[in-house]
Amino acid sequence: MKLNEIKDNPGARKSRVRVGRGIGSGLGKTAGRGQKGQKARSGVSIFGFEGGQMPLHMRLPKRGFNNIFARDHAEVNLGAIQKVIDAGKLSAEGTIDHDALKAAGLARGGKDGVRLLGKGELTAKVSFRVAGASKGAREAVERAGGSIEIIERKDPAELAAAKKGKARGARLADKAAKQGK
Repeated sequence: MKLNEIKDNPGARKSRVRVGRGIGSGLGKTAGRGQKGQKARSGVSIFGFEGGQMPLHMRLPKRGFNNIFARDHAEVNLGAIQKVIDAGKLSAEGTIDHDALKAAGLARGGKDGVRLLGKGELTAKVSFRVAGASKGAREAVERAGGSIEIIERKDPAELAAAKKGKARGARLADKAAKQGK
């Protein structure tokens, strides 16, 4: 093989299609878009459209329930924590909280905190400060000589009601101030 014989594999390089360059090009006039209508225009996105018939995703019945007050916890097993402590990525001294678990790569997500689960074996004496723990996890931590402090989170419904009450109180104060002028 010589330098002047080097070439790409067949089909590796393709020049872009230049449409609308006359009828002789094979992609002239309508440029491969057919004729007229919505789909002949640019920017068309009608995914799931069935020609006016009720689309399949709308014909199927709704199922289940989406709880808007559901808590989002990052679930971490005790066995995984022990593995990370043994690897030296997490220190057993001090209190282990959400930030420490996140830094160790164990807690992903969980905007409402961390919930400990009892899967696996914990041998290190560790104190936790978390949003929740299962019964088995509590027993395993206490068996190892550690402790769990549960962070109390307010109920989202109570927070919404309190926020609404504050807004109402602020409106009443504004109204009273205007009348006092």
